[in-house]
Amino acid sequence: MTAVDTRLDHLAIATRFAATSDEWPVAPRFNPANRWYERLEVADDHEVWLLTWLPGQCTELHDHGGSAGAFHVFAGTLTEDTVSLPAGGPARITGRELGEGAGRRFGTRHIHRITNRSSRPAVSIHVYGPALTTMTKYRIGAAGGLEVLTVEKAGAQW
Repeated sequence: MTAVDTRLDHLAIATRFAATSDEWPVAPRFNPANRWYERLEVADDHEVWLLTWLPGQCTELHDHGGSAGAFHVFAGTLTEDTVSLPAGGPARITGRELGEGAGRRFGTRHIHRITNRSSRPAVSIHVYGPALTTMTKYRIGAAGGLEVLTVEKAGAQW
């Protein structure tokens, strides 16, 4: 199977989980202090996470430690800000709103931030393959480039 086929499978897995919400081992919960998340499945080649987002909740800019993946908006609306790094130029951030039922694939070098900018809670399904081992968080520095804030390890920071 090629890398493109693998990424395609991630979105198919996320969509399948969204379609079978009555079979989730946990119900979505909302935490006013932080995003809530729970791993729903671990397989040899991927893992599936359920995330909830109250209005205003977001991630920092981050990668997925070399894992490819996808996410599917089960309920509500989320905005994804994607970072591109043009040769010799400053980092560029492009925003895209994804409503209920929308999905997004991403590759192994993807850097983004997800935010609930709406006035309603949102729920999403995220699939990563292989399973996450690290996640690097970034900021845009004064010179316009990406600066590493932290490198978090699975099992230690989440």
